Amino acid sequence: MRELARDKGRIQDIIDYSNNVIELIEGVSCDDLANDKRTYYAVMKNIEIVGEAAYMLTKSFKENHPNTPWKVIEGMRHILVHDYAQVAYQILWGTATESIPDLLQQALEYMEQTDWEQWEQNNGT
Repeated sequence: MRELARDKGRIQDIIDYSNNVIELIEGVSCDDLANDKRTYYAVMKNIEIVGEAAYMLTKSFKENHPNTPWKVIEGMRHILVHDYAQVAYQILWGTATESIPDLLQQALEYMEQTDWEQWEQNNGT
């Protein structure tokens, strides 16, 4: 069972690992990403961790925050974990440059706007 008290930590993980992705691609082009294995796999792993953190959020948290495409994020995580050899660098680039900044902004808002003590109390922890 996923622990409600951990939602805050998982949102923090989304923030931290999204920031890692943004730092890793700073000054990097899509072609650079394709040709630099270290950056490519570092970006891939950080996006995977973002997806894992989203996957581990409670159902209640995700239902209460429907503006975030949780299933899409989880789907990307599954692809990175299970079909890693099939990931085109352009897809990874698009995720890193378009989806991650949007998700980061939402996660920052959730962190700031959620009364975590009340959230945990109202959700059975």
